[in-house]
Amino acid sequence: MKFTSLILVVAVLLAACDRKPFVEHKLKFEKMNASCEKVSAAFRMTSNFGGERFEFEKCLPADFTKKQVTASRQGDTVLIRFRQPDPGKAGDAYTITLDIDSYPKYKYITIDNDTYAIIPSN
Repeated sequence: MKFTSLILVVAVLLAACDRKPFVEHKLKFEKMNASCEKVSAAFRMTSNFGGERFEFEKCLPADFTKKQVTASRQGDTVLIRFRQPDPGKAGDAYTITLDIDSYPKYKYITIDNDTYAIIPSN
């Protein structure tokens, strides 16, 4: 009986370790009282047990919604794509807070055309 219980416990533990790759994101954004010319290039990353949080400013369409951002994986890189303002139309400046949770760990994040290395702190 003990041997059967041990085999069952080992099988459950092995099945729990068989995780499929994924990337999930949560986005918060707020329109700033500034034009796109005043968008700061500053970029901040905070790591925690649930993933990474990225905070930055971005020029986006005036009618931007959460549905207009996509997150995917390509190898060891997480790709984030925002809908850009239409040519000839002025966009608005937004503050962005982006939470990323991904398995397996990623080494880079690309936000539109900008790539950043993810360097964990010890």
